[in-house]
This record gives sequence, C-alpha cells and structure tokens, in this order.
Amino acid sequence: MSAGGVNTADCQPRNDYRDHDKNALAAVIRLPVKLQHMSDNEGRKDLRMPNDDEVFAVVVDMLGANRVRVRCMDGVERTARIPGKMQKRIWIREDDVVLVEPWDWQDEKADITWRYEKQEADQLREEGHIQE
Repeated sequence: MSAGGVNTADCQPRNDYRDHDKNALAAVIRLPVKLQHMSDNEGRKDLRMPNDDEVFAVVVDMLGANRVRVRCMDGVERTARIPGKMQKRIWIREDDVVLVEPWDWQDEKADITWRYEKQEADQLREEGHIQE
C-alpha cells in the first residue's frame, strides 16, 4: 500500500492490446491520407471555382501600389486591387492565375479574391477553364 491509501498493484498498466490480432488493430487505425491508395484521378485536386460574380483572370502586369493588370476570361482587361488581407500573406506575380470580382459600378476595375498555386493553375488549364 502506498502513502495515499491506493494499492499500487491495482494501478499497473494493462498490456492486453498485445494479445489482439494485428490485422484487427490495423483495421481500427486509419492511415494518413497520403498513405491511402489514390483513385484513378490521382493528381486531381478539388479546386475553388468562381462564384456567380467572380471570374478567372491571368496577371499581365504589376502596376505597383497593390494594383495589377489582369486579363479576365470574359475578354476584358481590368485593373485589379490586391486587398489588405492578402498583401503580405499571398504574393502575386505576373502570369499567376487568380479569381477576381469585378466592381459593379466600374467594370474596368476588380478585386482579387483568390490566387491559385502553379499546380492548380496547370490543372485549370488542362480542364479548359483558362484559355491563354
């Protein structure tokens, strides 16, 4: 008996998990997503698609002062603004694929809402969402 009045013999760890079948234990444990087998569309990711008021665009020129020139997929070239929440967190360069939201009151201007990574942009081009 210990000083606290608890019998230490009753507090021993149980090792009965070793007696279980390893296959049964493996069925309970889920593998990380990277280790699970991929399906037929192995390299495809589910990407963020434009909402009703958003358009795909490609950055043509960096204008400075958090503004860029973009060529939108609706055929209009716009001046897009990089919003404050993206300025220091997401770096935008020429030839990046972005989502823009055109302004209602000035169609030649827009706000950038999303930037795609290179692999995501390549996937969008392969699927035909972006025409160069």
